[in-house]
Amino acid sequence: MKNNIKNFLENYLKNLNSSILKSNIQNIERAAIEIKKVSEKKNTIYVCGNGGSAAISNHYVCDYLKFLRQHSKLKPKVISLSSTIETITAIGNDFSYDQIFKYQAESLFEKNDLLIIISSSGNSKNIKEVIKYAKKKGVKTIGFSGFNGGYLKRNCNISIHVNAMNYGISEDAHHILMHVMLQYLISYLKKS
Repeated sequence: MKNNIKNFLENYLKNLNSSILKSNIQNIERAAIEIKKVSEKKNTIYVCGNGGSAAISNHYVCDYLKFLRQHSKLKPKVISLSSTIETITAIGNDFSYDQIFKYQAESLFEKNDLLIIISSSGNSKNIKEVIKYAKKKGVKTIGFSGFNGGYLKRNCNISIHVNAMNYGISEDAHHILMHVMLQYLISYLKKS
């Protein structure tokens, strides 16, 4: 059993590393610069996702609002549309689960805000709805997708696609790239 888990772990990490390195890494820098611009202009960064991607969305608030501010002069305003279970369930129950992000966006988004979307499939109906609304409102989008990228990859402004056909590897890669982007941005800001 001991050797089996060791071999499994080595193979999993090899696949994770390969998936990250095969992703369109150049867009990580573009996304980091976009976060910098939006923060400097005092606009708001919104984040959303379903399931494990919702947990990553909520983690963005912690790391970008606290850690980025702690290690730079930026004071980003970051809000996760995935964090308010009361609002999400009310919208889902009274209207449709497809509307949980869009409905919030209709009350919150301002032109020149930024929306970061995390979705392994890239095809969730609530993700499609919020992307359409963001475009209509003039809100730029950064999309973290897996598998073939789906609607998210094709329709966001900056696509960070991880070619992983496994939810665990896709979500792990998105979480790692969130930290990479954050720490790259801090390093970039210290040099400028």
